[in-house]
Amino acid sequence: MNKMKNAESMQLIDITAETMMIPSEKVAHVQVGNPLEHALLVLVKSGYSAVPVLDVSYKYKGTIGKTIILNSVLGLERFEMERLSNTKVHEVMNTQTPCLKKSDDILTCLKTVIDYPFVCVVDEEGYFDGILTRRTILKQLNNYFHLNKNQLYQVE
Repeated sequence: MNKMKNAESMQLIDITAETMMIPSEKVAHVQVGNPLEHALLVLVKSGYSAVPVLDVSYKYKGTIGKTIILNSVLGLERFEMERLSNTKVHEVMNTQTPCLKKSDDILTCLKTVIDYPFVCVVDEEGYFDGILTRRTILKQLNNYFHLNKNQLYQVE
């Protein structure tokens, strides 16, 4: 079920991360203890460039992407592919990514995803709720502006 509400039926400021996010059950992810080999397989199979990293209790810990993985196996003269099975995700993952709460408004969401293709949504205790993609926010804004273009062009 798509939780994105119709832009015509609500004010722009009423749109929240929760109404736009992809729920956790539908999001590819890896766990902190997985080897990089598993993470790379998830990334390649899913077609994503990065995915969330969760601990065993499904708390958000960071993200892992193809670039991070490839950099971690890059030796002086070759890719040292044996590192894929010997290195764990938590050793190289990115922990410096921002998060959103379900209640964050669209302007907070937009500001947060400017530099990221997606941002994770977590609850107060850090449990992973889902992701919000830059694409989804742009689609929501596009719909809103197209539906309200007459008001945008009115001069008072």
